[in-house]
Amino acid sequence: MSQFTKEEEILLQDYSRNVSTKSGALFYGNALIISAIPIWLFWRVHQMDPISSAILYVAMTAISTFLVSFAYKNSKFVLKHKIVQKREEAVTREILRKFEDKRMTKQEREERILLKKNEVADYEATTFSIFYNNAIYLLIVVAASFFFLRSFTPALNYILTIAAASGLVALFSTGTK
Repeated sequence: MSQFTKEEEILLQDYSRNVSTKSGALFYGNALIISAIPIWLFWRVHQMDPISSAILYVAMTAISTFLVSFAYKNSKFVLKHKIVQKREEAVTREILRKFEDKRMTKQEREERILLKKNEVADYEATTFSIFYNNAIYLLIVVAASFFFLRSFTPALNYILTIAAASGLVALFSTGTK
């Protein structure tokens, strides 16, 4: 049996690196979509046949999906704490204004403020993490594919582009600032 109260467990969950099932599904779904976008680029622009390159596409998309999802989780963790600090005053004002006419103890008010701060920070960190990592990923894919690796064969270009883009996005997400 756990030695923490339900409120303490929720608070610990809010500050852990683990993401909820809902966030995990959102991250993997978005990562799969963003990882599959380069398939169209390599099929139409670089003339890589989707049938003959299917194994390569599936393997690299799976690897990329995992790494981009990893980047989403890391970025969300770092961003959430920054957002909590920046939104603290506004959320506190909103909750105090919302419940100013209702009688509640100071502890209840602080719990509501804390839950609302975490809810706002979680939502904003999730959406910004997805946007930020997608932008970096697609920028690297385009730059690598069309500029840095344009003289390589399409299959090698695809492998190196996707590996570099997803690897760099995952690497950049491990920073703490």
